[in-house]
Amino acid sequence: MTEPDDPGPVLPTVRFDDFSRIDVRVGTVVRAEPYPEARKPAVKLWIDFGPSVGERRSSAQITRHYEPETLIGRQVAAVVNFPPRQIGKFVSEVLVLGFPDGEGEVVLVAPTLPVPNGGRLY
Repeated sequence: MTEPDDPGPVLPTVRFDDFSRIDVRVGTVVRAEPYPEARKPAVKLWIDFGPSVGERRSSAQITRHYEPETLIGRQVAAVVNFPPRQIGKFVSEVLVLGFPDGEGEVVLVAPTLPVPNGGRLY
């Protein structure tokens, strides 16, 4: 396995209160479509985060490793309390999380076992 480009030094220390303000939840992809109109290749996702958060949308640059049809039913982790961002004609409401592979392409963050939608990272 190759190492990605050096991401740099560890960021400055933050207090737990700072970390706890970022709301990372798990959800299940219920719909996924190619998004060829995006500046960089992307997939439009509709993700069910359970009753407390509901369904939210995201535009994710994950086309290297994932086809839209293979994402349906998959659980993913996302930040649900960032403000929405306009990505072309699509509003992205959550930030789906991933790590770079050896070539800098996104590999999604997900639980290794099924968990209830809406569960919060701790």
